[in-house]
Amino acid sequence: MTRSLWLAVSIAAVVATHVPAAAPATGTIRGRVDVRIAERTIRDARPDPGSLGMGSYRESNERRRSVVYLDPGPRAAFEAGEERHARMDQRNERFVPHVLPITAGTWVDFPNDDRTYHNVFSLSKTTPFNLGRYAAGHSKSVRFTTPGIVRVFCDIHSHMSAFILVFAHRFYAVTDDEDRYRIDGVPPGTYTLYAWNESTHGDAPHRTVTIGDTGGEVDADFTIR
Repeated sequence: MTRSLWLAVSIAAVVATHVPAAAPATGTIRGRVDVRIAERTIRDARPDPGSLGMGSYRESNERRRSVVYLDPGPRAAFEAGEERHARMDQRNERFVPHVLPITAGTWVDFPNDDRTYHNVFSLSKTTPFNLGRYAAGHSKSVRFTTPGIVRVFCDIHSHMSAFILVFAHRFYAVTDDEDRYRIDGVPPGTYTLYAWNESTHGDAPHRTVTIGDTGGEVDADFTIR
């Protein structure tokens, strides 16, 4: 073998050993959550002092928000490392957003964007906390490390409430203004998919979905009555 041919073979062998492996195929789960019980709940609810003169569309729309998630999540989906931050504002005597899904380990900031004092607290078993009263322009934070549902209130304004859903993985999505959701990057496998809304009582509606070895998209709709 000549020296030039030997060098060419050697270089080719080195390049071959450094060719990155193809990323495994993943899929997408998408669909719509039709929340019918929420309309009746909102219509029959007692007046909200925080909504006077502001219209009811935004409040109604926020309470229709649902969270769709896999339980349990795919293996090797429990991410560690970077510190995450999310935000739940106090604005016009409401928590914004009304429903906030996060991954365990995330810090949630609670800025006060109102002209009055607020006192954010929760009596949830997973993450009880009380931030005390603080004025407009200030913010306090809580780190949520335990998966579960955390109901959030304001000690000063009884009509204020919100939900923080803490997951041990990233395979969840909140519905948009058209009640649609989309979960990307799901590894191949068969999973149980749940749809949660604050109007549901007892077990959340669920169904089985399968992502094939080649990935692709799976449609999964829910109706919450």
